[in-house]
Amino acid sequence: MINLELPKKLRASANQAHQVAQEIFRPISRKYDLAEHEYPVELDTMAAMVEGLADSGTQDISGATGGRKAEAGAEAANGHATELLGNTNGGNMSALMNALETSWGDVGLMLSIPYQGLGNAAIAAVATDEQLSRFGKVWAAMAITEPSFGSDSAAVSTTAVLDGDEWVLNGTKIFVTAGSRATHIVVWATVDKSAGRAAIKSFVVPRDAPGLTVARLEHKLGIKASDTAELRLEDCRIPKDNILGSPEVNVEKGFAGVMQTFDNTRPLVAGMAIGVGRAALEELRKVLSDAGVEIDYDKPANDQHAAAAEFLRMEADWEAAYLLALRAAWMADNKKPNSLQASMSKAKAGRMGTDVTLKAVELAGTIGYSQRSLLEKWSRDSKILDIFEGTQQIQQLIVARRVLGLGSDKLK
Repeated sequence: MINLELPKKLRASANQAHQVAQEIFRPISRKYDLAEHEYPVELDTMAAMVEGLADSGTQDISGATGGRKAEAGAEAANGHATELLGNTNGGNMSALMNALETSWGDVGLMLSIPYQGLGNAAIAAVATDEQLSRFGKVWAAMAITEPSFGSDSAAVSTTAVLDGDEWVLNGTKIFVTAGSRATHIVVWATVDKSAGRAAIKSFVVPRDAPGLTVARLEHKLGIKASDTAELRLEDCRIPKDNILGSPEVNVEKGFAGVMQTFDNTRPLVAGMAIGVGRAALEELRKVLSDAGVEIDYDKPANDQHAAAAEFLRMEADWEAAYLLALRAAWMADNKKPNSLQASMSKAKAGRMGTDVTLKAVELAGTIGYSQRSLLEKWSRDSKILDIFEGTQQIQQLIVARRVLGLGSDKLK
């Protein structure tokens, strides 16, 4: 028999995250939605609290060292780290639940929490032990997308050239979440354009590195509390050992090392969509109840009010997304390859999130479309969760390749 109940430790962590969402995020959610690019100072107190809990060992965090084994093998020490975020059983699951609960409060604020950036997951996925000791407690954003491409990560054109004891980076990165606030940026760049995707590596670039500048901040549809930046690297110099993992170009392996990051982050993004979706369902249920619409689980959907039937459909869709995300996180925690499941969970949750939040706006009528509730905001916030970390279409393509056993050269 499969037990889908969260263990006591994870329930405690999720409850703490929910309290943060309820007591800190929800009260300031509209404030920072209307004050785009203004830094949420309330998060500094929360970040200090999370750091204290992590240091005391009472809470797992989803940063660079969250879930990573303290003792690494000799391979990691030699620059061939293969540990995934969350190999100590529960790290990925804890991160997933924290992302879900805090996104229930406000996904833009969740993405703005200091020292909890997506770049931290990249560091955890492929960093050596020595790099973890240096970058384990930084605030790391992730810079992949460029003006010339969106979801095709293999098309990276930013270059990294070794010059003595330093890497020199040149290129432009766009849509970098927390790009202007983070202390470090994990930048994807190629060390040899002629070698194709195998030469794409990730580099940890300090925010104050010479040659790294913020060109502009984007004005966005949603997640306005989070800063989204365009970064320019012009002869940007960083230390030689700031390349994550091995600097060797392995044509057979391709760029599996950097892509390994997505196996960790895609379930987290799924968790964000699940959190927003749950918030919308809960709010919609209140609106329907106030309007006299009863949702009855003992009656067939076709025997109920049309709005109740639609609610039951969306709730079932939400449950499916939740279970897929749990599976992907569990597999990562137990050292099982989860690329297929990570993409499945992200695709399902991203589509569910946009469907549920938009339908909630529709069914709630004037309440849903106005700023009297947060429903319209959640519908705007949810759209990015179906786009970043790989669009809906890219996830479906990855799933098809894995299921059919076809490579990227056979199925495009």
